[in-house]
Amino acid sequence: MDKLYIVIPAYNEEETIRDIINDWYNIVDKIGNGSKLVIIDDGSKDSTYSIMKAEAKVKPAFEPLTKPNGGHGATVLYGYNYGIEHGADYIFQTDSDGQTLPEEFWEFWKLRDQYAMVIGSRKGRQDGLSRLFVTKTLKLVLQVCFHVSIKDANTPFRLMQADILKDNIKLIPKDYNLSNVLVSVIYGKKKLSVKYLPITFRPRQGGVNSINMKKIVKIGRQAVKDFSSINKYI
Repeated sequence: MDKLYIVIPAYNEEETIRDIINDWYNIVDKIGNGSKLVIIDDGSKDSTYSIMKAEAKVKPAFEPLTKPNGGHGATVLYGYNYGIEHGADYIFQTDSDGQTLPEEFWEFWKLRDQYAMVIGSRKGRQDGLSRLFVTKTLKLVLQVCFHVSIKDANTPFRLMQADILKDNIKLIPKDYNLSNVLVSVIYGKKKLSVKYLPITFRPRQGGVNSINMKKIVKIGRQAVKDFSSINKYI
């Protein structure tokens, strides 16, 4: 039996969270076998979690969770560990801003037992030049720090075999901000089987983008320091 946990972090997404729940719930409902949609509210200041709880009353395969605000990476890690602890066979992660398309999931699902991770490669991105700049810069930084070439390390559209993720997630520092990047790095360093598939990446469908260039520069500086210290353990 293939038990899928879809993990989605959410912060202040009251405008779009119902659509996100409905779109992704259809996938776990179709797969069955105890599959769950798990959305983790990262300490939202709006009604995101209240909406989630209301939707869960009529969607038995939806599990709304909440935690104190810790950022995207920490919330993703929380969801991964939750899925592993609850017996998921596969874990899929995407974001709650509506930039990815649920219908593109099924091509990934077809390859689930052939690769340790199937990950999206964002083609024709529509989320701004600053984000594209960050992706290209990140690729260069990872080559320098870890000596691996990774096509799109931080894509929020990835399907992973849970047992392999369980073996490697312990290498990621608790509550680390760029956890998906490190997942990609670890898989690359260990030469685990990874398949890239092109995905659509739309503009944010609602809410407010909390990342600006000032924050990007700050995160980038910290990331270089972190990567240098983490490299010795991977």
